[in-house]
Amino acid sequence: MIQITLPDGSIKEFPKGINAIDVAKSISEGLARNVISAKFNEKTIETTTALNENGSLTLYTFNEPEGKKAFWHSSAHVLAQAITSFYPNVKLTIGPAIDNGFYYDVDLGDDTISEKDFIDIENKMLEFARGKHEFKMREVSKQDALNLYKSQNNQYKVELIENLNDGEITFCDHSDFTDLCRGGHIPNTSLIKAVKITSAAGAYWRGDEKNNQLTRIYGISFPKQKMLTEYLELLEEAKKRDHRKLGKELELFAFSAKVGQGLPLWLPKGAALRERLENFLKKAQKKAGYEMVVTPHIGQKELYVTSGHYAKYGEDSFQPIKTPKEDEEFLLKPMNCPHHCEIYNNKPYSYKELPKRFAEFGTVYRYEQSGELHGLTRVRGFTQDDAHIFCTPDQLDTEFKAVIDLVLYVFKSLSFENFTAQVSLRSKEKSDKYIGSDENWEKAENAIINAAKEKGLDYVVEYGEAAFYGPKLDFMVKDALGRSWQLGTIQVDYNLPERFDLNYKGADNQLHRPVMIHRAPFGSMERFIAVLLEHTGGKFPLWLTPEQVIILPISEKYQIYAEKVLHLLENSEIRALVDDRNEKTGRKIRDAEMNKIPFMLIVGEQEENEGLVSVRKQGEGDLGTFTINEFISKINNEINSTLEKF
Repeated sequence: MIQITLPDGSIKEFPKGINAIDVAKSISEGLARNVISAKFNEKTIETTTALNENGSLTLYTFNEPEGKKAFWHSSAHVLAQAITSFYPNVKLTIGPAIDNGFYYDVDLGDDTISEKDFIDIENKMLEFARGKHEFKMREVSKQDALNLYKSQNNQYKVELIENLNDGEITFCDHSDFTDLCRGGHIPNTSLIKAVKITSAAGAYWRGDEKNNQLTRIYGISFPKQKMLTEYLELLEEAKKRDHRKLGKELELFAFSAKVGQGLPLWLPKGAALRERLENFLKKAQKKAGYEMVVTPHIGQKELYVTSGHYAKYGEDSFQPIKTPKEDEEFLLKPMNCPHHCEIYNNKPYSYKELPKRFAEFGTVYRYEQSGELHGLTRVRGFTQDDAHIFCTPDQLDTEFKAVIDLVLYVFKSLSFENFTAQVSLRSKEKSDKYIGSDENWEKAENAIINAAKEKGLDYVVEYGEAAFYGPKLDFMVKDALGRSWQLGTIQVDYNLPERFDLNYKGADNQLHRPVMIHRAPFGSMERFIAVLLEHTGGKFPLWLTPEQVIILPISEKYQIYAEKVLHLLENSEIRALVDDRNEKTGRKIRDAEMNKIPFMLIVGEQEENEGLVSVRKQGEGDLGTFTINEFISKINNEINSTLEKF
């Protein structure tokens, strides 16, 4: 007999050789019908894998991320099978699950796939799925695996296998189809009831522009047709909310091929929006004891060698800038933290002067492959709302929790109410990815976990997601469409203070190392504004929106009164403008609605005679007539009710 520990902490005994499905049946038949994936002792297994030792078992349905991952990974196999049936000479490469669905990269040779082929591929996938074929894993020797793919002239699979050892190579079989695979599948293909091929695009093998270009076929699948229908409806709504579309319509930002890919240009309305966001955070930071600093856009290469950024990112980022002086090289700034370390190093500190909190809206530059660029969410130049806190070890807990409070204040003020926290720790297997001692990592990881617990955060732990210099607490925000975005982040760092030889004089009159906290509630201005645009559909909170009020005179006779109303609003710091176009009032209202201006003030003879304004609210319609002072009070009350107190 073996002992199986379930997620609720209960321990049950089972005979050796039992599998995850049978364990689920022992709990309930309903659970067994819905289980599609499992983990045993933190390792993903097949639901039919025999369990022969004591351990912890977690069962997943489609409702959990791990369940979706197995479902979509299995669907990628069926996609590859379908493609092979249409294109017998295709060379398969890799087909992982992604956040929403899956893709498979294929080398079609002289063939092509276009949108008109999608329906045939979908139908073929469903035909294969109805066969109820089990996914079966088997171990293969390295030589046999190489022989198979060499016989198929598939250099991509050969390259993958050459980097593996005997005992590490497994194939997955279902129906008459075989693929190189590490595992993690649903029990059988019949669970796949609905499929949609969403797009096809070019992709370089292993993301390297020097390699062959492949065709990447994206798809998504579900265990019920209703789920696919709901997803496609959500996709249509997402298209309407696409920040690239809204940014153009609202005249917030633009891109120029002459300026360069991934380098946004902020237009006047967008620049004003950014400034309001910056001022909002600066005000809160000032109350929290932060000091603003400014650092250059470049730094000597040696600065980033010292910090470790060059070793980690140098080859894949913008290349060094050479000067007329021999052997002198600069880099575009990839991070603000090395510069802030040098600001701290500018003078000696006593423990009585700590913590020091340096904040900067600093622009950084990282070279992203052109295929990875996406509007404002993935760019090559972006501004971080960065700050670095240098504190004593005794101050770490208080400082970390204070940063959590600041992040929560930002989220509440911008109506991001649905979020979880992710404690991102080191990978247990790949320790060479990180710098610093095990002792420092353990202290930093424990500090984050304890703070998350004490603040009552809904958090999950993810191994392998830490920064190379330290663990972090990431905030995963769900937008109005239920999509998850990583925004704010807080990181504990014992390593950069050592690399930059930072210190302070303690109460014992000896030198000690400070602890460093990295934090960015927005993450980056570009990404945050993109997510905010899509979350709100362009209807920003009233305190933030570029234009709060538009005044609509019903004819040019009331232009002078409209200007008077404008003047009174501006004196009360309300952002307003007059639409003095020679258009009908109905057209002006429609345009204001399209431009998502929150309030429209219609003025004519009655309003002028009585000193009133007729008020319409965007998306709601007429609110009635107000005196100008009443309307100003209404605006201010709405802003005050939206902005949280800090």
